[in-house]
This record gives sequence, structure tokens and C-alpha cells, in this order.
Amino acid sequence: MGREDYKFMQLVDAIACINQRVNLIGIVVETSLPKSTKGTDYFCSVKIIDESRPSLGIYINFFAETMEKLPHVGSVGDIIMVSHVVVKIRGSEVYALFNKAFSSFALFEGRDHSGKELVPYQISSRYKARDQDKNFIMGLRKWSMQHKIEGLNESLQLREIKEGGHLNLLCKILHISEVKENDWMLFVWDGTDTPPAFVEAKLEDEMENPLPLQVEPSPVSRDVLCTLPPVGTILRMIVDQGNEKIGIKFLKTNKWVKLINVKCEVHAALWHAVLMPFSKLCYLPDDDHSVIERQRSYNERIQSKWGRMPFTSFPWPSHITETEHPDVPFVTLMNILSHPYLIHLSISFMEHESLCDIYE
Repeated sequence: MGREDYKFMQLVDAIACINQRVNLIGIVVETSLPKSTKGTDYFCSVKIIDESRPSLGIYINFFAETMEKLPHVGSVGDIIMVSHVVVKIRGSEVYALFNKAFSSFALFEGRDHSGKELVPYQISSRYKARDQDKNFIMGLRKWSMQHKIEGLNESLQLREIKEGGHLNLLCKILHISEVKENDWMLFVWDGTDTPPAFVEAKLEDEMENPLPLQVEPSPVSRDVLCTLPPVGTILRMIVDQGNEKIGIKFLKTNKWVKLINVKCEVHAALWHAVLMPFSKLCYLPDDDHSVIERQRSYNERIQSKWGRMPFTSFPWPSHITETEHPDVPFVTLMNILSHPYLIHLSISFMEHESLCDIYE
């Protein structure tokens, strides 16, 4: 093995090495979902940065025989090391191509794990550990502790979403469900409420064609419902797979994530989002500043007297309706539906006589 095999190029130098093999090491800032190609392989892309290109970075395109052999990044800020990738150019975009025949990669935990051993949590079959690699990893960890990854705060809250166009969301994936065969839906949340949606319906049409109560074909089970937060919109996100098979099973629940290039729509007065085939994501650690800020805002909200009121009720809720117990705190419908003593009542309006008996 020659000395050049130990050399890692800075990204700013690598982009000039078109059609050459290089070794790269960088901080992961975003990834795509693994998906099938038109052939027999599977594909994902990973964007990395380093000190020489802290904003623009470079994308590395990976191909493998199975989704399991693609890199599965644990969190934004983790470190990836790739060897013998080929620098390519398409139009004006320079990227690196991972060739499954001779390239290798290794994934390491990032800046928040500077005290841990330098052991990769995922490696490719051709990866060979080298003592020289440790210095590169330690150097990147040190740099990343002093460098703020750009773009993480450029994400909307659910209360700020608008219909049409593509946007970035920073939210938590609470649940993933196969609502129909090969049709998947994510349930995401950030502690805020989506804007009110305009209802276009006539009252006389409600008996024959009532508006749906949820986006999914059938309601989620009560077991799942009881695990969801009682305050804040649980936004349904439809997975648009297009003509490609997307690796939904590799998505992680109960993790905060930045979703890049998703679409938000209103249908039948209900908000939903769409995860597109070209959407990208990056998982965030629980101690990330953006995550801490959203969690803090939610905790302050639920402890507030008016915290369970929709944000659109402020600056002050309406006093049109009065109760005999003004000091009783507000609850949400989610509080009621997930209450352990919830009693289901059903009344048949088809039998008029039984309805009359109720009032006698």
C-alpha cells in the first residue's frame, strides 16, 4: 500500500481532481433516503463539509447491492471517511462517486463523542482501519466543536408552513405507518400548531359526503394515539416514492430530524406534508441547540394556563363562551381521546323512536 493511500485531501483541493481517485474525510450535514435505482443497485447521497469548504461542502453518491450496505448516518455532525472515490462533474456540480468495486467508507460518531474510542459504528466490506486515521478524526472533531453547522436554523416550525412550494422542516418523527400496501405515512410534530385551514364545504353536503377527520384512510389505533403528545399538531407526512423503492424501514422514530425539500398541502381542510423522492434529511442529537430550543418552548407552553389553546387564539382567547368553572384548565381533544377513562358512546340516529325515548 503506497503512502498516497494514507493521504486525505481537503474538499477544496479534491474538487479540482476531476476523474481522479481521492480519499476524503468530512462532517456529515445531510443525507438522502436510500432508494432503488433503475438497475439492480441501491443509492443514497451524503453531503459532507470540512474546514476548507464549511458551507458548500460536497456530495458523495453511493451505490450498493443492498440498502443495508449503504451508509446509514446516525446524526448530523458525525464523521465519514471514504477511500478511493472518484471525483466527477455533472454540469457545474462537482461530486464524489463511491464505486462498490474498489471504494470503502467508515462512519464515526462526531463532535459530541470526543472522549470515546475512535471505533466506527458502520464500515463497508473493503474498509481497513489504520492508525493514521485517528489523527484526522480527532482533528475534525476538534474543528466541529468550534464550528456551527450552517442551515440547521433555516427550518420552519409547523406553525409557519405555507401551501405550495418546497420547504425545510425541523420536527420529530413520532410514528411511521403503512396505511395501505406499500403506502407509508410519517407522523411528525414540533410542539406548535399548523395554521388554520379554510373549510370549503356546504352544511347540507355533510350528511352524504362528510369531511374526513384524518388524512390516513383509517384512524390510528388507540395504543398509538396514547403515545402521541397531547399538545401541538401531529402532521401527517405522505411518502411519495414515485417510481423508486425508498428505504422507509431505515427511518428512525422518536428522533428529531431536519427534512429538506418537503411539500405542504391542504386537502379537505386538513394539512399534510409530502416527502418527495428527492427530499433529504439529517438526524439531530437531543442536545442540539435547535432541538433544545423547540423542546423548551413546548415545555413552557404546556405549563402555561393557555398553553393548550391553539396559537391562533392569541393574543387573547375569545370570551364568547363562558363556563361555571373558569379556573378549570383547558384540555385538547388529544387529552380526551387518550384519557384512560374515556367511554365510547354511540347513538343510532336511524331509529327515531329510540331517540325519542332518550328525551322522555
